[in-house]
Amino acid sequence: MTDSRSLVVGADGRSRCAWAGSDPEYQRYHDEEWGTPLLGDRPVFEKISLEGFQAGLSWITILRRRPAFRAAFAEFDIDRVAAMTEADVDRLVLDATIIRHRGKINAVIGNARVTQQLGESLSDLVWSFQPAPGRPRPTQLGDIPAVTTESSALSAELRRRGYRFVGPTTMYALMQSAGLVDDHVAGCWRAAG
Repeated sequence: MTDSRSLVVGADGRSRCAWAGSDPEYQRYHDEEWGTPLLGDRPVFEKISLEGFQAGLSWITILRRRPAFRAAFAEFDIDRVAAMTEADVDRLVLDATIIRHRGKINAVIGNARVTQQLGESLSDLVWSFQPAPGRPRPTQLGDIPAVTTESSALSAELRRRGYRFVGPTTMYALMQSAGLVDDHVAGCWRAAG
């Protein structure tokens, strides 16, 4: 049985995972993006980058600034980001429309350079860590882990290859948002059968 505190009913009458709250942008993200399979190197690179910026902050902070992040990082075009210089870093550290964290900015640029040298698709690499099907659907938010064996393994592999800001918790958040796992709680209108 689903814990009623794990769901919220929106003005449209739909039951959603409670973290979506009443903020229209959060509800749109929940309804249209979170848990939907995300494929392709550029979209996966963007998601890894944004999840890295989110570390220590709320996701809504990143979500509201996503248009500014896209503008600042050339729509997360891997080659254009990889070509960024120290002057670009200095400029971005002064950009109040994004998170001005030098380490995270450098990580995005460094991660783009690593992605260029992968020799395989970043999207395929990430998806190779998708958990086997059959995990029970969470019935309450408390059932959802922060870290899994798969997110730890993905984190370790990305770090081994030179990626930064890709810890196990961050990689589990990526797995949720990119649809490698479906953590919509039972009773949520997005929960698959």
